[in-house]
Amino acid sequence: MAVLRRLTQARRSTGERSALAGEAAAEAAEAALRAEPEPASAPAPQAADATAAAKPGRAPKAPAENHTPEPDDPRAAAFFDCDNTILRGAAIFYLGVGLYRRGFLTRRDIARFAWQQAWFRLHGAEDPDHISDARNTALGIVAGKRTADLEEICEEIFEEVVADKIWPGTRALVQMHLDAGQRVWLVTAAPLEVARIIARRLGMTGALGTVAEARDGQYTGRLVGDLLHGPAKAAAVGALARRERLDLDRCAAYSDSANDIPMLSLVGHPYVVNPDGALRRHARAQGWRVRDFRTGRKAARVGLPAAAAVGVLAGATAAGVALHRRRRRA
Repeated sequence: MAVLRRLTQARRSTGERSALAGEAAAEAAEAALRAEPEPASAPAPQAADATAAAKPGRAPKAPAENHTPEPDDPRAAAFFDCDNTILRGAAIFYLGVGLYRRGFLTRRDIARFAWQQAWFRLHGAEDPDHISDARNTALGIVAGKRTADLEEICEEIFEEVVADKIWPGTRALVQMHLDAGQRVWLVTAAPLEVARIIARRLGMTGALGTVAEARDGQYTGRLVGDLLHGPAKAAAVGALARRERLDLDRCAAYSDSANDIPMLSLVGHPYVVNPDGALRRHARAQGWRVRDFRTGRKAARVGLPAAAAVGVLAGATAAGVALHRRRRRA
């Protein structure tokens, strides 16, 4: 039966897998919202800490010329990408570093992940063989491990790093929507376990992230659909909007990556934050507003969009290695 399920998953088209990933992310986000209902307009204390750490002495102000969210509009929301939009760098990279510092990864592991990301930075495109290999390795290691173990590891690591890695300007945009009484969602290809921690740390309503299939509290070794990347993010936002009765024309979205053009195109207020070259060109052609919070020389293309898929899988592999070693020590 397990073989048949894998075969069925493999036969799905890319579009079908993206749609399935989006629906799974939206379902998980809505379930979390029902389980822990909290007003979006009342950020948790940690969110204030993150703001203070980003710019001591005063809270950052939102950039000029933003659209003004209509207060308490029940059909409006904001969607924020994570890597290089909210966080400086990639969330999954910080996960890998945290695991390395705890002795769960070797230098060889880190070197392998660094080489994969360097390849993507150089070529600016995904290698299907690399992605397939990383996915199979990661899911194979995670299979059978307890979801609670991964959540515990992620919590430890991101409590240490998130506050220091927030872009103050983007943090101010998040707060602008929260102050208007809007729901604010993180949308990322990172594992859902990581996405929820970052969203909670910033006082956001919730998170849409890559969903790994789990049964009876253990990972099965499969993703639900695919990575929440590119079109899958748009599918997730669309699915959540239907569930939450949002009017996407009244919603805003923020991202740095051309891979997120499908998501940005869904909403009435698309914003481009710290964009890569392709997204900057597209934004100019479409008349989208651009916000660049990087200082000094324009940041070089770092390949984060292209590396996102492999980064997530590398992080999952890293987490799997950590869980395996933790179990053996126990």
